[in-house]
Amino acid sequence: MERFNERLKKCILAAFHLVRIELSEARAETLVQFVKFCCIGVTNTAVNYGIYVLVLALLRRFELSWDYIAGNTVAFFLSVLWSFCWNSRFVFSLKGKRKTDWLKALLKTYISYAFTGIVLNNILSAVWIDMLGLSKYVAPLLNLVISTPVNFLINKKWAFRAE
Repeated sequence: MERFNERLKKCILAAFHLVRIELSEARAETLVQFVKFCCIGVTNTAVNYGIYVLVLALLRRFELSWDYIAGNTVAFFLSVLWSFCWNSRFVFSLKGKRKTDWLKALLKTYISYAFTGIVLNNILSAVWIDMLGLSKYVAPLLNLVISTPVNFLINKKWAFRAE
């Protein structure tokens, strides 16, 4: 994994150098973390969206106006656990930590994702769906543009921060 991180950092530094932007080592490390966070986020998005669509399908016959909120909520709980497991291994590393550190980080992860995964996504979904008339199936994808960077910063600076 260390070799992968170094290669990824070199690619990021080279890409920024091409556009005449020099990055410090610390910023390059943060970008490596962000890229890995986004890669895990792709799988998390697939899990989240799959669960969201499944809930919509299960609730379709009830013709509920708030079915997308139920879908967001169920998908949230399961996909955050998925994300935590992968991010704690490959992005923010909890290797060698005590069980209480893991539980604290998991709780903080749920809290941070609660803001973006439930509060922010439901507000944005209401705007996209109820105010702008967009599809219930497209709204979660639009939410990613805002929620991903917010999630990364909250996780990096708070949930997985070393005490």
